[in-house]
Amino acid sequence: MSALAGTRTLAGLALRRERAVAPWWIALNMSMALLLIGYIQRVMPTDAVKAAYTAVISRNTFFQALGGGFVEPRLDVLATWRSGGFLYVASAFAAVMCVVRHTRAEEDAGRAELLRAAGTGRRAPLTAALLVAAGTSLLGGLLTALALVAAGLEPVGSAAYGAAITAVGWVFAGVAAVAVQLSRTARTATTIGLFTLGVAYVMRYIGDATRQYWLKALSPIGWGHLVRPYQDERWWLLGLSAGVAAALCALAYALLDRRDLGAGMVPERLGPASAPGPRGPVGTAWRLHRGLLARWAAGVAVLAIATAGAGTLAGQLAAMPGIAQGLLRNMGGPTGGALDVYQRYMTLIFAHVIALYPVLMVRRLRSEETSGRAETLLATPLTRLRWAGGHLALAGLGSAALLAVAGVVHGVLYGLLVGDLAADPPRVLAGMLSHVPAVWSVGAAGVLAYGLLPRASVAVSWAVWILTAVLGQLAGPLYGMWAGTPLEPFHYVPDVFGDGSFDAGPYLLLFALTAALVGGGLLALRRRDLG
Repeated sequence: MSALAGTRTLAGLALRRERAVAPWWIALNMSMALLLIGYIQRVMPTDAVKAAYTAVISRNTFFQALGGGFVEPRLDVLATWRSGGFLYVASAFAAVMCVVRHTRAEEDAGRAELLRAAGTGRRAPLTAALLVAAGTSLLGGLLTALALVAAGLEPVGSAAYGAAITAVGWVFAGVAAVAVQLSRTARTATTIGLFTLGVAYVMRYIGDATRQYWLKALSPIGWGHLVRPYQDERWWLLGLSAGVAAALCALAYALLDRRDLGAGMVPERLGPASAPGPRGPVGTAWRLHRGLLARWAAGVAVLAIATAGAGTLAGQLAAMPGIAQGLLRNMGGPTGGALDVYQRYMTLIFAHVIALYPVLMVRRLRSEETSGRAETLLATPLTRLRWAGGHLALAGLGSAALLAVAGVVHGVLYGLLVGDLAADPPRVLAGMLSHVPAVWSVGAAGVLAYGLLPRASVAVSWAVWILTAVLGQLAGPLYGMWAGTPLEPFHYVPDVFGDGSFDAGPYLLLFALTAALVGGGLLALRRRDLG
């Protein structure tokens, strides 16, 4: 039997499963690229404003590194500078998750063994997963390029930008393919893939921020930026990315041929000599999620360090009242207090990012159910509500803790670099924690979906988070609503950096909404069948 027997069937099955996930990633890429064109046109309507903004960015390497690469006072370059730092990472993230989902996760669930017994070849699952991941990356890059051309941007630069998005996805599909062979579980493979992505991003960022560009040249994320769309289009870097992706895939196949089904090339770490004592639902959830929470805390701390360093740009803008007020006026924001506006915007960015954490916790609830582990726990006197409540309690407390980490790290460093060390940390911490009710409401929507529509709950949770982030970070400022649109919960969080007045009404409404959504989800979970 051929090692690739059944590849076409498995690829069709993977495509059928991806129809609820991949379109969202593709739509996110396209909408981000298009919205930022409108964003630049609104915020910087004249060449003079673009030139002034570009001059300030060029003098602040930490802020320049957020977008990656050198920026020029042109619409196409500014738009791709703002979106490229996100779209390359999004393409890589989607590719990693796709490959792991259709390979190692299938082995963990036991379905891969059944498929092998039905006559599929040894290499068929990995090949199908790589084809689907590569096709999704290609379609995402192609449609993004076509959308930019339709928006009036230059076709060659748009093609280079779309190709760079695709190439980054291909490289990290290869990274995930290797990670799958090294690890024994889907969780470990995902951790390896995303850790590699994080290291690549940090190398690229540090390389731009310190102007040690050799670090950027060693990063697969950096290769996307170095293509320089709409500038000099370095097409040969796309060949480098494709070659590295092919080499990683070849290595993955070589490792696949040398390992047993369900095993990993790297042996698992031995567990404790004795089992832990009886634990309640919260203690069990803590043991399951403490590693994820620690990794999130480390990532949030790194992001807080970067944003505090970029705060020096806000200080420079505040020293240029004409430029600062012009930018804020065009963005529809307040007409005074550039530093306060910066702090407000940073807290919103952190809140939208950390809102993803409860989404991942809801995803874990579903995976515990489909793997059969939840059924084993529920065979004990533990009830469904207590089991789910333990996970949700950790999701809520973990979200608040992550916001606190962001507030402390960003506030202290910002106070040291730009502001007042005595006054800024408490204000920033209060600003971060003020978004706790909105973050919880995003996760609560996923809980309701998990109770009512368990099979679609993961896709619904991702959709809610993506729409919230897009409406809050792009559509809001684009259409003159500084704190996001009324269609997402963060719009209703009072601004603690404003006049200092306190209004408990929005918080009570958000808490009530969260309680209603969680209550409805738990009630539906109690009444439906598991699985």
